[in-house]
Order: sequence, then C-alpha cells, then structure tokens
Amino acid sequence: MTESGEVKKTVHVVAAAVTDATGRVLIAQRPPGKVLAGSWEFPGGKVEPGETRVQALARELLEELGITLTGQPRPLMRLRHSYPFGDVLIDMWVVTRYSGEPVGLDGQALRWCTVEELETAEMLAADQPIVAALRLNLSLHGQGDSLDDAGMPGAGGSRTP
Repeated sequence: MTESGEVKKTVHVVAAAVTDATGRVLIAQRPPGKVLAGSWEFPGGKVEPGETRVQALARELLEELGITLTGQPRPLMRLRHSYPFGDVLIDMWVVTRYSGEPVGLDGQALRWCTVEELETAEMLAADQPIVAALRLNLSLHGQGDSLDDAGMPGAGGSRTP
C-alpha cells in the first residue's frame, strides 16, 4: 500500500539466468524510454493470463532473445520487490539448454558475465538477491559443472547448438 492508501499493483514476471557453456550468465540492458532505462536485468517478462510460468519463460526468451528452450528450466527462486511505482513478483529460472544464439530483438544491449562480474554490473534492485543466489548456487555445484534437469551434477545442462 502506498502512503496515500492506494494498493500497489503487483506484476508477475518470469526471468532467466541463461548460461553458456563456460558458466557465464546473460544480462540485458533496459533500453531508453523504458522504466529504469540503462539498468541491467535478467531477460524475461510478464506472465500473461492462462500461461504457466514455464510457458511464459519460453515465450519471453523467444520474443526477446530469439532462443528456444530445449530442456526443462530449473527454478532458482521466487521473490517480491517493491518499487515506488508498484511491486514485482519474480519467478527466477536457470536456463542451460536452449537452441539459437541470443540476440537483443527489442534493441536491448546484451552482455555475458561471470557471476563475479554480475556483482559489479548496474543491475536492477530487484535482481540483487538473484545475483547472490546464483553465486551460492554455482559455488555449491561448482562453476562450469553441468547440471541435469533436476539441478544435480551430471551429464546434462549443456547448451544445444
């Protein structure tokens, strides 16, 4: 609720830590004209009515980056963040299996980062806990180790050419 007593709108979004074969994570820069322009974020977008979270993730990654999921994404975390203009509920996923080469189809700049580089990137405030969770996740599994669809070390988790 705002100071004036209005109820803040909550927007449900999905986002992905799209990784490459070396364990780097893809981030996108919010283009001019958008709220919080110039900040970096994880690719994703709004969940549309009637969509599951995985369907929304697949659609957003295809629309924004031109990549297609080829394996099951792994849930990383769910969090809520309050901005002055409203709340965002983020379902964050790790995507290691996809086809295509990511391109900024909405005109957004893209950047591959190590987890350490994510910590110094000018990420959206809502994404800061995600960066911490990714660092912990990769330290538990070992950066560069592949993960199967259940998130366990194994032969899976590679990018599909």
